[in-house]
Amino acid sequence: MAYSVKWSPRAASHFEDICEYIAKDSKYYATLFARKVLSIVKSIPQFPKSGRVVPEYNDEDLREKLYENYRIVYRIKEATIEIVAICHGSRLLENIL
Repeated sequence: MAYSVKWSPRAASHFEDICEYIAKDSKYYATLFARKVLSIVKSIPQFPKSGRVVPEYNDEDLREKLYENYRIVYRIKEATIEIVAICHGSRLLENIL
């Protein structure tokens, strides 16, 4: 099945905020971070169930991929992968989702 990727406004905002925060110290590492996250997001539709189920919610359709200290949380919906959050691993998802 071919999935399309959709970003929630919240996830897009999180992503921009994280990149801006990293860029305060290093534009190079901010760019590196952004490229890697976008690469991970681009790969999700090929194997949507390869991400682990988000432990806090235990919902088969809510999954996450990890990159360094960050969680890329996505929801599988019919033919769409919705990126719902990108956050630091130390943050509680209940305060984000």
